[in-house]
Amino acid sequence: MKSLPLSRVLLLLLPWALVVIVVLDSDTARAPPPAAAPGNGGGAPRARPRAPPPPSPPPIYAITPTYSRPVQKAELTRLANTFRQVARLHWILVEDAASRSELVSRFVAGAGLPCTHLHVPTPRRYKRPGLPRATEQRNAGLAWLRQRHQHLPPPQPGVLFFADDDNTYSLELFHEMRTTRKVSVWPVGLVGGRRYERPVVENGKVVGWYTGWRADRPFAIDMAGFAVSLQVILSHPKAVFKRRGSQPGMQESDFLKQITTVEELEPKANNCTKVLVWHTRTEKVNLANEPKYHLDTVNIEV
Repeated sequence: MKSLPLSRVLLLLLPWALVVIVVLDSDTARAPPPAAAPGNGGGAPRARPRAPPPPSPPPIYAITPTYSRPVQKAELTRLANTFRQVARLHWILVEDAASRSELVSRFVAGAGLPCTHLHVPTPRRYKRPGLPRATEQRNAGLAWLRQRHQHLPPPQPGVLFFADDDNTYSLELFHEMRTTRKVSVWPVGLVGGRRYERPVVENGKVVGWYTGWRADRPFAIDMAGFAVSLQVILSHPKAVFKRRGSQPGMQESDFLKQITTVEELEPKANNCTKVLVWHTRTEKVNLANEPKYHLDTVNIEV
């Protein structure tokens, strides 16, 4: 038998050699990389530790007095739609009533907000025109807030804001007030017979008031124009809104005099040059065509 030429033998063995090379290469690709020796800095990078979550913002407590009237539910709905977009806001809703009304109770149950529903009536002798309003309701909200926190250790972060239900609020306002250290202030639009009223600021300090009424007030500011640190509220347990000796439009000054001075005020809203809350008030409803007896067979809550 004649021997095969060497070239033909190589041609016959070449396909099998290629198969072996492919298999070896495949096994090498599947093999895990060698562990890095300690201290050599090689190998796979170490997993980075997870960054801690950002701290929660301090809560905002909004005290809102409310009373029965045709536009009550409409105004509360508008206010709730704003509050739902504010992180960590607790709503303290205080009815001017001897008991909780069914309308407000149903509204609170469906509002989808952390909410405390209180009630306290205004004495009849204080319901005369020209007298301050919502005094008992704001004081009830203050009492609830102090009672809730009286046994908790300091510091207790938080901000208190008096949010009347006939105002319109920018979401930016809540971002501004959340950094309040003691008492912060800002302009209010459509109030005092002017397009806006505001604290006058020079070099970061309040030095006066741009107002259309009683510029001689110690704090010529609207109820919607300031916020107070929760710690300040707790450290001044007797600070309340006064009835005796207080005149209409003076309750803000009477309250703020108990907890701060003008020199301590913290200007917000770009040094009090931006309006972020408006004293809009819903237009008085015309119900002249409302019958004195029910014509509709369905009693619809408005």
